[in-house]
Amino acid sequence: MTACPLCDAAGGRVVVQAPRWRIVHAQEAGFPAFYRLVWQAHVREFSHLPAAERAESMDVLVGMEQALLRHLQPDKVNLASLGNAVPHLHWHVIGRFAWDSHFPGAVWAQPQRPADPVRLQAVEERLAEVEQDLMSLAPRSP
Repeated sequence: MTACPLCDAAGGRVVVQAPRWRIVHAQEAGFPAFYRLVWQAHVREFSHLPAAERAESMDVLVGMEQALLRHLQPDKVNLASLGNAVPHLHWHVIGRFAWDSHFPGAVWAQPQRPADPVRLQAVEERLAEVEQDLMSLAPRSP
């Protein structure tokens, strides 16, 4: 196997490390509410996971979405699992705001307006609340 950036590195600042997955803050400029759910094992496709692991990953994704909605009240939460550039199973979970530089386009599209540093900072200041909520998604040890 060739080098895999998500096997070789975290893929962002680790917020939660669970046995089968991790949540990282992607630290994408202009998008403070950009997180990733990364599957620990090198798996290319979602359908390659056993049913119980697929269910676990969906539960975590829903929890991530709910945390963003609860604490940040974004206009939309984007969920994406592309894997074309990095064929290691991971999801992008992105809180989006009508005022963000690319909205309503994708974060990878061309900007529609300049970034608003005051609003970006206001979101960044609430990430600790989001991340406290995300930590509760990790399985409890018996």
